[in-house]
Amino acid sequence: MPLGRTWQVVAGSAAIGLAVAGGTIAAAGPWESGQRTAERSFAVARDRQLEVAARPVPKPAPAPPPAAAPVLLPVPVVAGAASAPGAAPLTARLDRLIAAPGLGTVRTGAVVDVASGQLLYGHHATTVSTPASTTKLATAVAALTTLGPGHRLTTSVVSDAADPGRIVLVGGGDPTLVLDGLADDTARALKAGGTTAVVLAYDTSFFAGPALHPIGPNENLAPVTALMADEGRLDKSGSGPAPRAADPAGAAAAGFAALLAERGITVKGAPRAGSGAGGTPLAVHRSAPLSDLVERMLTDSDNDLAEALARQTARAAGLPANFAGGAKAIRAVLAHDAVPLGGAVFTDGSGLDHADSLAPLTLARILALAASPAHPELRPILTGLPVAAFTGTLSARFHASPGAGVVHAKTGTLTGTNTIAGTTVSRAGRLLAFSFMTQGAGDPAAAQGALDNLASALTE
Repeated sequence: MPLGRTWQVVAGSAAIGLAVAGGTIAAAGPWESGQRTAERSFAVARDRQLEVAARPVPKPAPAPPPAAAPVLLPVPVVAGAASAPGAAPLTARLDRLIAAPGLGTVRTGAVVDVASGQLLYGHHATTVSTPASTTKLATAVAALTTLGPGHRLTTSVVSDAADPGRIVLVGGGDPTLVLDGLADDTARALKAGGTTAVVLAYDTSFFAGPALHPIGPNENLAPVTALMADEGRLDKSGSGPAPRAADPAGAAAAGFAALLAERGITVKGAPRAGSGAGGTPLAVHRSAPLSDLVERMLTDSDNDLAEALARQTARAAGLPANFAGGAKAIRAVLAHDAVPLGGAVFTDGSGLDHADSLAPLTLARILALAASPAHPELRPILTGLPVAAFTGTLSARFHASPGAGVVHAKTGTLTGTNTIAGTTVSRAGRLLAFSFMTQGAGDPAAAQGALDNLASALTE
């Protein structure tokens, strides 16, 4: 459930004309109609200013418009080198910080100027390593591009035409499903038809197997199935690690049967797996729009949503709705959008697998793509990024830091892996997309602090 929070967004204005008033903004919650209100304003203002910045300057002899969006211009990657006017002081500052003793044995980074597409800083920017949860940025691009921000995940209850006393709960791959409303509608429809006793089956065929992630049973992720309620959580929590149902589909069906009983519908026997193909719809539940789900996935680093959206993307692309299909679909979308993928490896949608590999330049280019005026469908990626010191996985980080309220970033943490990728606005008014990654740090807290210092340095 969204919680009320007070937070602020601070940004400068200059080179690209971005103007966002600094200060404290009271919001009803992280999501209002799918987007945090201040974040929505931030994105709208940025879009308008980027559009203005992208227009050619009037000249006596008119010139044709550029053939491609500037954020995708190819640029050379030279470790530690300044690649744009005025980048030398930034390079020196970041080189000093990326050498901090708290970082691990592999340290990489990339900073891209969003308006021009120039690489402002690169430290082994094309070297791939484990991205952890920053992988979710790639998953978000693939889902929004393939399905669209208004897409909703559908769960239904159907009756069997050959056996009117049998109904089937058909999963549509929505891990956020809450069953109460669907039970209300189902009971009402059954009673309207004169039915008060049924046999209940449940259908999980919308997704393919395997359901278990390669990391095995884990409190960070339920078995991935097309039918689950409340992400299979057993402790009523809304985010973060939690004990999970070993069989989320069976648990959801059992919970649905209990809700029907409370509404005067007797369910005979225990629910069993079965097919709902060809059934007559009795009730339908639609999720929040995909834009909302992507924001939630990024703000809370929601692994269940990430794996569900990867499979939704695969299915929409005509691929198997499993881990391999989702990984293939994500890669195909990024390649189509000209995101550099040299050496990239996708094995899942959440980033929980150490076998995933991405370069910091890939993550920075993904964020630049999401900020491009040519891709408004990707804006939920920006509005879903945690805000430093205020929301989501950054709520406990960046305090007493110049990056507080200014850095918006996705984090990634696995054993031996610490990463951060996001956007910020420099003092000179540049909108920057960045990624810093480290492997092998002995002290995770020290590594996170060093990464936060790198991101904060971009705002100075």
